[in-house]
Amino acid sequence: MTLAVVKLGGSSIFQPELAQWVDALAASDQPLVIVPGGGPFADQVRCAQKQLGFSDRAAHDMAVLAMEQFGYVLLDMCTRFSPARTAKEISRALDCGQIPVWLPSSMVIGRPDIPASWDVTSDSLAAWLAGQLGADALLLVKQTHDFSHDDCFPDLAERGIVDPMLASMLPGDINLYVAGPKDVPETHGHTLPGVRIGIHAFAEQSG
Repeated sequence: MTLAVVKLGGSSIFQPELAQWVDALAASDQPLVIVPGGGPFADQVRCAQKQLGFSDRAAHDMAVLAMEQFGYVLLDMCTRFSPARTAKEISRALDCGQIPVWLPSSMVIGRPDIPASWDVTSDSLAAWLAGQLGADALLLVKQTHDFSHDDCFPDLAERGIVDPMLASMLPGDINLYVAGPKDVPETHGHTLPGVRIGIHAFAEQSG
């Protein structure tokens, strides 16, 4: 059965759709790995950097830890979710029929191949993880519907819907999907919701 990495945007944390997404993902019969966004926790890092002037390296590491904070929120919402810090822990959770929630600091902080920049958000880290795991698909869950199959990747990056490093972090053999608040699946199977995209163009995908 194909493996999908699902990045659940931190901007959903105060939205009613969050509980709906958690329920839908928890009921899925497709193997999933959830990557939490940074959301308001990462926003606090941005504010602190502006006030204190610490380096982008420090900010990057703190933003990775912000993803873990949202991860603990998700873990508290569903008993099927399981914390996973390494590829082995992810594999172990999947083998047990659980849904791993990736806590990325152990695998990400200090890696020379991951730039310490605000251009690398949880989008790019989810793409990087998908490559590390050999996943078949990556779904980015956003708190917006400002995208369509007519968009091209540079347009989305320019509008801030995906980060500018995503294209370089996503292996070419992984299918990429973007979904918004209204795309929460009503049925739980092997079809990912939202819009299927390529690096240069989008193709429609029914939910």
